[in-house]
Amino acid sequence: MASRNNNRIVVPEARQALNQMKTEIASELGLSNYEATDKGTLTSRQNGYVGGYMVKRLIEQAERSMSGK
Repeated sequence: MASRNNNRIVVPEARQALNQMKTEIASELGLSNYEATDKGTLTSRQNGYVGGYMVKRLIEQAERSMSGK
């Protein structure tokens, strides 16, 4: 079955920052050399942790921005 990626970056200028955040979070979770890793060899749980922590961090940043902090 072919992989379909429906995720689009709404602000293309943010791509580099999002990729850096993904790499930093993966490193914090103990997934070294994440950029060069074949994501298909990782478990769903490992990939899910990276995405989940990215969402959590982005929400925290948005909340801080909205509160003026």
